[in-house]
Amino acid sequence: MAAPRVTAASPRGSEHDDRAPLSIHDMTVAYERKPVLWDVDVDVPEGRLVCIIGPNGAGKSTLLKACLDMVPQVSGEVRFWGRPIAAQRQRVAYVPQRESVDWDFPVSALDVVAMGTYRRLGWCRPVGRRERADAMAALERVGLGDLARRQISQLSGGQQQRVFLARALVQEADLFLMDEPFASVDAATEEAILDVLSALRTSGKTVVCVHHDLQTVRESFDWVVMLNMRVVAAGPVTEVFTVENLRRTFGGRLTLLDQAATALGQAHRGVEGG
Repeated sequence: MAAPRVTAASPRGSEHDDRAPLSIHDMTVAYERKPVLWDVDVDVPEGRLVCIIGPNGAGKSTLLKACLDMVPQVSGEVRFWGRPIAAQRQRVAYVPQRESVDWDFPVSALDVVAMGTYRRLGWCRPVGRRERADAMAALERVGLGDLARRQISQLSGGQQQRVFLARALVQEADLFLMDEPFASVDAATEEAILDVLSALRTSGKTVVCVHHDLQTVRESFDWVVMLNMRVVAAGPVTEVFTVENLRRTFGGRLTLLDQAATALGQAHRGVEGG
């Protein structure tokens, strides 16, 4: 079977753009010798809302973790503005999947957000008045200022997701990597998160999200990476988010493809009728 063709990414062997917030060079990742990602090669442009889509098991979450050195790479390299993550860590914020966090830990929402200041404080220094004020401002930005003292275990799933977003915001990063930020949240939380992400883009920040809802790709993002172990296609949503590329990415998963085709058709009809 022929390997999927990479589109809208730097050709293999070519120079990558050192100005790109995230540049992945021929990266392969394996678990117990079984490849999870294979020769991933792509540059993510600055100031974009980027989503990573693909079927279950495609390696979407692993891609983010490998970029951050949270899982080892078999080969290849990752650069952030032309440098390794160790040299740029303060410019990068990570929002993990909500399900991967122990929410029973006895801390308040404000405490969790204040943890985002540790990187600039240093681990041996206590959180001070300024840091707590910054954390409070981040909570208010995501609409949770009135729940700052609430224990995180007492928050709803959507509220917990907003707390983690606030923790990322307080890091004052330039690149945000988010693993399924819209998973299992209500409509109000989804709208609140999208508002924050749009504001980040307006301010020149770059956001990369693992995303599962194909019907919201066109309305919520402007750049997409279509992944199934390899990069099938990557580029502006208006150019590469097509039924053909969806079929190459998801294979025979017709339910997902039908949903995507419906969304694409509605989007095109909206343009024609506008």
